[in-house]
Amino acid sequence: MTIRLLPYGPDALLLETEPERVLAVAGALGRWLAESGDHAAEVVPAARTLLVLSPGLGRSTSRRTALQKAAALALQGGYDGDPLRGEVVDIPVRYDGDDLAEVASHLGVEIADVVAWHQQSRFVVAFCGFVPGFAYLAGLDPRLHIERRATPRTRVPAGSVAIAAGWAGVYPRAVPGGWHLLGHTELRIWDPSRLPPTRLRPGVRVRFVSVVA
Repeated sequence: MTIRLLPYGPDALLLETEPERVLAVAGALGRWLAESGDHAAEVVPAARTLLVLSPGLGRSTSRRTALQKAAALALQGGYDGDPLRGEVVDIPVRYDGDDLAEVASHLGVEIADVVAWHQQSRFVVAFCGFVPGFAYLAGLDPRLHIERRATPRTRVPAGSVAIAAGWAGVYPRAVPGGWHLLGHTELRIWDPSRLPPTRLRPGVRVRFVSVVA
């Protein structure tokens, strides 16, 4: 396990590490920063990086050194970074996606198998990106790992539940997209009038629950 610390302007540092460790390190560093009295700090996880934001962080050699040590300790398990202890969001799904049958055929299994493996996966929000409210969900059953569609759609309906390249997600609004559509949900994932506007924040666990059409 390794970590690389890079400068990112006067008020931030960027940490690079293994994808499977990002969320745990993010949680551990967030707690370490709070315990250190840096309540203005923010840790933003991505697929392989963590952006740590705090006024003057990028200009302080001592704080950089302390953060490096804390990150190394987090990688070794010295700080509790378990991301699977937080809030759980249940997402009701109608498995009627346009790609459901195609995914099953590609994998050589029944549609019921795809649905079961999707529901049994232990999802956690790894990071958010692409468009506001789009959460990349880690934990997809390896049997459902399938590459993106060869030809992306110009419009994917809001609420579409999809998978691609080892990730799962829910489209918060109608946008172009190349993931495989397994179904849809009526649950509103993104609402700018709500605080916070998204239900799915890094560290939140997600369960997909089948509903009858």
